[in-house]
Amino acid sequence: MRKIVVPTDFSENAYNALIYTCEIFKYERSEIYILHAYADEVYQLGNVTDRKELEKRKDEVEQRSAELLKGILDKIKEYSPNPRHSITTIPAFGSLIDEVNDLVNRENIDIVVMGTRGAANDRSITFGSNTLMVMKYIQCPVLAIPENYTYHPPRELLFPTNYLIPYKRRELKLLCELSGSFRSNIHLLYIDPMKKPSLRQEDNKEFLRKELQKANLTFETTDEKDKTMAISKYIVHQNIDMLVMVNTRHSHLEDMLMPSTVNTLGLHIKIPFLILQNIPR
Repeated sequence: MRKIVVPTDFSENAYNALIYTCEIFKYERSEIYILHAYADEVYQLGNVTDRKELEKRKDEVEQRSAELLKGILDKIKEYSPNPRHSITTIPAFGSLIDEVNDLVNRENIDIVVMGTRGAANDRSITFGSNTLMVMKYIQCPVLAIPENYTYHPPRELLFPTNYLIPYKRRELKLLCELSGSFRSNIHLLYIDPMKKPSLRQEDNKEFLRKELQKANLTFETTDEKDKTMAISKYIVHQNIDMLVMVNTRHSHLEDMLMPSTVNTLGLHIKIPFLILQNIPR
């Protein structure tokens, strides 16, 4: 049973991420949780010093959230009446990060799927602030779907790596099963080639080969010094359908998750972006 969280702020981008979720996991028995965290909406209504007034506003926002979630539920069931999928809506008074992490821990969630930008939809940035926080701090894989992205099967996946990260078996199992469903090709791109890889790198490379056995693996290297440019070029030249990276300290992804770096260097991602979290669960 695949367990998935789809956070929503009721934007078109968030709904598009939900559509992508239903499509990419359509062959799997899945529990999908559509979550709306609304604490910020309550507190942003103005400076409230009266507790009763705050509770009144909280009730109003919760009721509105529940109604909008029901509308999304009816809409997605009409779009994808999949008997393999069980969909639950959750209005939650709390911050997005806290509520998603609590749900991840409570329900043993496999993956979070969300849009790259939310309701604010600032087109001068690649990722919205909420998406960036989820990528950095949520304790499970995160799949970010670009604005207006039209679903098609992920047949070509790009996985940049320096083979120095001790990958998590559970995270790679998700990627293996996903790639196996679509007979995907995974391009492992080594951006920092050395004359001779270390024994640690060789062992990690062999570990990847064993854990991703359902996919067709291609091992590539590039002399491009700019990591962001190397990834961007490869995506275009190889018609990549999904970018896969690992979030860990001192990784390529950590370097690029700073908004100024992402946007200044031009990694405006037009394809789904799967972030694997190399942190304990």
